[in-house]
Amino acid sequence: MSDDKTRKSLTFVVEHLDPELGPWSALEYGCIARESRAAGNRFLLTSVPATLQVPEDLAQTEGFEVEGRSVEEIFGDRKSKVCLLDPAAKTELSPADGDEFEVFLFGGILASIIIRREARRVMIPRETDRTSELRKKGYIGRRLGPKQMSTDTAVRVTRMVVQDKATHSHSYHIVPLDQIPYIDNPELRINAHESTELPYRYVKNQDGHPIMPEGMEELIKKDADRGVSDLL
Repeated sequence: MSDDKTRKSLTFVVEHLDPELGPWSALEYGCIARESRAAGNRFLLTSVPATLQVPEDLAQTEGFEVEGRSVEEIFGDRKSKVCLLDPAAKTELSPADGDEFEVFLFGGILASIIIRREARRVMIPRETDRTSELRKKGYIGRRLGPKQMSTDTAVRVTRMVVQDKATHSHSYHIVPLDQIPYIDNPELRINAHESTELPYRYVKNQDGHPIMPEGMEELIKKDADRGVSDLL
């Protein structure tokens, strides 16, 4: 792996085909943009419908770029340099992939939010799965382990594995995938009778808490009564 003086800039791409962009995704995308820029990388949100209204605060975030074109159009001339982060891939991401690839592609992670209200559990679908479509197009795949991650976590983990660059407000060195400190399925207490369980794997900070986009916990707690489905 190259040292700090010769380390190449990487590009992180998220395909967003949804005609809407809710506050949950906006916080994740803003976080990815800031962390990518702080590490000297580029972040692209691609396949964005022309009719999509990007929130003003997200649009003004430094490092956030929107593209109506698909990843196939933008990087069609260097497909071999594009790595698809794919839960069905047979090979797990490794530090050596930072030298092999220039673009890391996230096609949408199929997941759900679980709201626990007293004894009831309500599961709400989240994102559509674009990854399977990209897999069929022949992109080289790498796996981020057995657990589902939020989109910002998936990008963060990828960067930690392939590039020894400081992340936004958290300093890390290159580390193998299985040595990253994780916390699974964190539970956020809303009040004495209600909590929200997020069925994702997050990177754990030095205080033992999941690293989440700024404002995410407040957003979840604020809107818990009217349902997390409104956030997606």
